Amino acid sequence: MKVFYILCMLAAFISTVAVSGTPMKIHVEFMDHSIPLKTQEVVTRTVLTLSKLFSLKIMEHQPVFLVPREKAACGAVFSYGVNNVGLPRGLQARNIVTSYSPVLTSTQPSEKLPESSPDNDIIAERMKNALKYPDFFKVAELYTVEDLFNARVHLGHRIGSIDSRMNQFIFGSRLGHLIIDLDQTAVLLREALNFTAHIAFRGGIILFVGRSPQHQFMIETTAKECGEYSHVRFWEEGTFTNSLVAFGCVTRLPDLLIFLHTMDNVISQHKAIKEAAKMLIPTVGIVDTNCNPNLITYPVPGNDDSVSSVNLFCNLFKTAIVRGKEKRKELLALQ
Repeated sequence: MKVFYILCMLAAFISTVAVSGTPMKIHVEFMDHSIPLKTQEVVTRTVLTLSKLFSLKIMEHQPVFLVPREKAACGAVFSYGVNNVGLPRGLQARNIVTSYSPVLTSTQPSEKLPESSPDNDIIAERMKNALKYPDFFKVAELYTVEDLFNARVHLGHRIGSIDSRMNQFIFGSRLGHLIIDLDQTAVLLREALNFTAHIAFRGGIILFVGRSPQHQFMIETTAKECGEYSHVRFWEEGTFTNSLVAFGCVTRLPDLLIFLHTMDNVISQHKAIKEAAKMLIPTVGIVDTNCNPNLITYPVPGNDDSVSSVNLFCNLFKTAIVRGKEKRKELLALQ
């Protein structure tokens, strides 16, 4: 029964890879040492027979892919190597990048290390030293607690709509509305701005996210002015977690997400927050009294509804990103 399973799987494997029309080398490796020698000889002869049947050209090349996943069930692993960086004929014509990675042998390094140079060492050392400063980009001078108060950052929602996980950031209440502790907001905002500037300093991709209709144009304008990206429309599930299918090719995900509004609607949280957490993408988010700050890497308690408060946050993040990029230009100018 095991021999029949191996032969059927081998036939399906060769017929599948033959569609690409690319010269290849067939390689068979038996993982289960209990398979008799006669069975191994039958499989080997079958490889040659099927290769002639499908007119496969055997060439000398190292194995690239390992298939199938059920290697433990059948006791054998089939692999093949292809030329032209392993791209099938159809993908070559459409210039589509695949997500397959080569199988490394014991003599191959895991990655090709870049050649070291004195200039690169100096830049790497200075980037590393920038992390030693608590406020390398001097973002603390961009605002004061009074600025936050004048922008109405302290105003929260009504008492009945509070999320219990936001209790630690509440100063009190007045006339049925919650008041956010701006002393905590000032400290957390400085950490978020400093982290954002460091991401820009290292050439990272930053994505501004928000679903509030009255703030969409403001968010998009802020992203354009600092040379970054924005997403203010409906979030398709799987944009991060299933990006290969969503975009049709390998896509670089952002290095940081800035949420000016963490709620998708009145009840549910923005879907991108959970996807970013799954993909280990750091996030900065303005969390109001009705929001959940647990999945945000750098939560900043504040009013995310008023135009004045959101405008202040947009200007602060834009300035932090610009400062990070300016520092990066100064550093690269040393080369």
